[in-house]
Order: sequence, then structure tokens, then C-alpha cells
Amino acid sequence: MSDVVDNQLVHARHILVTHEYEAQDLLRKIKEGADFADLAQKFSSCPSKARGGDLGTFGRGRMVEAFETAAFALQPGEVSEPVRTRFGYHLIQRL
Repeated sequence: MSDVVDNQLVHARHILVTHEYEAQDLLRKIKEGADFADLAQKFSSCPSKARGGDLGTFGRGRMVEAFETAAFALQPGEVSEPVRTRFGYHLIQRL
């Protein structure tokens, strides 16, 4: 674990889409009670969709900066607003 700064870890899953409007629509569905993992399996373009978007546990310095900042700012169970990276738009749920 020497590559983990301050021994901080986060367990998260995400949904990756191309456009912000897609992320906003999915976020609305989540807020209305849709299951995050089900939406990830159906709509995410990331291979993690097969696991409901689960990225496992990771430490600081392992993800792109905007994603990492958002993931570490969330409380367990909380879902982020859309986060833009070079890969597209992410919705992140901290587990």
C-alpha cells in the first residue's frame, strides 16, 4: 500500500457517458429512485458496467484528478453531479 497517500481509500462505482445531458438525465432517474448499478449496466460505456459500474477500492493518485476529487468528496451512498474528464461524463457513487 505504499502508493496510497495518507492511507486514504475510497470504494466507488460510476456511470460513464459521452454527453452531459445523458449524465443529467441519469442523475434525475437516480434521484427519483432508480438503481445506480442497474443504470450503469444499461447505459455506461465503461467495461465496469458488467459489475454495475463498481471500480473497487482505490487510493489517491490512481484516477484522473477531477474524478478523484469528486469521489473523495462524497459521503458513502452519495452520488456526484456529472464530472467531466477526458473520457466523458461520470456519475460517481461512493460505496
